[in-house]
Amino acid sequence: MKQVRICVILICVFLQAAVFVMAQNIHYSLPKKPAEELKEDFRLLQKILEANHPSLYWYTPKDSMDLFFEQAINSITDSLNEVQFKNKVSWVVSKIRCGHTSVRFSNAYTRNAKHVRYPVFPLYLKAWDDSLIVVSNLNPKQSVLKRGTIITGINGRTNRELLDTFFQFISSDGYAFNYKNVAVSTNFPAWYKTVLGLDSSYRISYIDSTGKEAVTTIKNFSPSFDTSKKERPPLLTPLVKPTRRQLRKAGLLEKRDMTIDTALNTAFIKLSTFSGGGLRSFFKESFRKIRENNIQHLVIDLRENGGGKVTSSILLTQYLADHSFKVGDSVVAISRKFKYSRYIRGSWDYWFAMNFTSHKDADGKIHFHRYETKMFQPRKKDHFNGQVILLEGGLSFSATTMFIATLKGQKNITVLGEESGGGYYGNSAMYLPTIVLPHSKLRISLPMYRLVMDPNRPKGHGIIPDIEIPPSSIAIKKGVDLKMQRIRELIQQKAL
Repeated sequence: MKQVRICVILICVFLQAAVFVMAQNIHYSLPKKPAEELKEDFRLLQKILEANHPSLYWYTPKDSMDLFFEQAINSITDSLNEVQFKNKVSWVVSKIRCGHTSVRFSNAYTRNAKHVRYPVFPLYLKAWDDSLIVVSNLNPKQSVLKRGTIITGINGRTNRELLDTFFQFISSDGYAFNYKNVAVSTNFPAWYKTVLGLDSSYRISYIDSTGKEAVTTIKNFSPSFDTSKKERPPLLTPLVKPTRRQLRKAGLLEKRDMTIDTALNTAFIKLSTFSGGGLRSFFKESFRKIRENNIQHLVIDLRENGGGKVTSSILLTQYLADHSFKVGDSVVAISRKFKYSRYIRGSWDYWFAMNFTSHKDADGKIHFHRYETKMFQPRKKDHFNGQVILLEGGLSFSATTMFIATLKGQKNITVLGEESGGGYYGNSAMYLPTIVLPHSKLRISLPMYRLVMDPNRPKGHGIIPDIEIPPSSIAIKKGVDLKMQRIRELIQQKAL
């Protein structure tokens, strides 16, 4: 059986390698690093992950991960630029199936990214299942491919082939692929350019206005810049510089906001993070207003919430939960030591925190006991007991998933939208130092704890909503928020 398993692994590696090698055929006028230096970076990364990552083999067994590292290292036969090397590292890291273990460009590359931003593939596309729908076209003269147009293929590749190719370079929790769909949708031109490179033109297959498949050709997009030194004419209306208070208020509104619809007797809270934004005071004020206005329905929009502070997630849960709860069944690290601390940014701070907050148990592992044992109680003051709709999507991640998962199944809670990006069973996070590889300077986030929220839940996917509402090409074309539309209908029909 072991020999059969090894053969299957080798076959899978070979098949994936075909796409992996294809994705390296990219040319950018970027500086390159010698092959041996990049191999050293790869070997170091493997050692750091083996020493500290709590879930390196949670989804992918060790022999498979070793093969993936070996293949990637052996594929480096010549010098590579940063984009090419990042693709190789991302391909291997994605095999861990940990959404918190992500690969980012170096700080230097990020600061100077403008020189490689253009030209780009011109279409922003929304991805889900096997669908690609035009959201916007950077070339307005290409009037055929308008918002809402259904794409069926690009340069001979089907939608599924394109997405499967991109997905191999994106880290996600287990098999919660909706996060990968949203990641690609957020910046399709960048993913196309980074993974597949650029062609001079593209044959786009699409569904025309008569419902038939058609083909058109488009070119890359490059903005035209005015390089002359002529003085620009003054604006008719001079811009007024916003005050610090106005800027701060705008920043807070991006993180959290609440509106009350008195006609629907509903409060709508949009929460895009569990970090910053003065959330403690915001929650306190919001739930006080909800009580004073005798609001019976509460909608919390978490579609853009990638997580943040666990303490903020717990606090919001306390305003809604009808039962005591704890963060997780187990919160475990494999080590508090940072053997390769010189390559891990802020390692001293994380070492100190882990020695202060966690303890080594009889099983030889480091346990964060507070989150394993402490039972948090619902708040009494301004606790909301009405009907609650939690709106989730592919970007709902980490602490957000913990919040939704704790409340899912409660009698007055309805989860609506699309599968969350964060795992329903658990994830690896809590503390997230950053690895900086010495030669390439790529940055890789390193989670220190494995969190199992509930061992009785199915492992491998995100939270499946009680009411699932997928995207729609018609809704995209009309600019309609299907999820919010459905929520209003449910409240009006008293169907909750």
